[in-house]
Amino acid sequence: MEETPARLTSKPSWLLTQLAVHAHRMASDGFGEVGARGYHYRLLAALHEFGAASQAELGRRSAMDRSDVVAAINQLVERGFVERTPDPDDRRRNIVALTPAGDAQLRRMDRALDKVQDDLLGPLTAEDRQTLTRLLTRLLAHHRNR
Repeated sequence: MEETPARLTSKPSWLLTQLAVHAHRMASDGFGEVGARGYHYRLLAALHEFGAASQAELGRRSAMDRSDVVAAINQLVERGFVERTPDPDDRRRNIVALTPAGDAQLRRMDRALDKVQDDLLGPLTAEDRQTLTRLLTRLLAHHRNR
């Protein structure tokens, strides 16, 4: 293995960055096994949890850029995972809703992502995983609220 300066490996920011790259690749590979992408998961999860929404709402809830939302929704519509209809209150907006096929795809993606989590966090005990998740959640909330 290539040597890395201790000056880097002792910095949590460097470690988080390295792990994030690895985790992203693993998640992308896992989603690819079920014919999906990370953006699809974000959108389907938001629709499942919060119900039908405008494309703009979905973008905010999924932390996605507007153009990425449109492209991903187009892909999901083509595959029958979501339906897009004009908003009856504002014809300029579209409302996106999860279909039964989309719900089934979300469950497949959940299983793929669960496997990725197990692989990524394999060396950690269940308690360590909970602690890590709690600490990362606290850090993210702190920086989002700034």
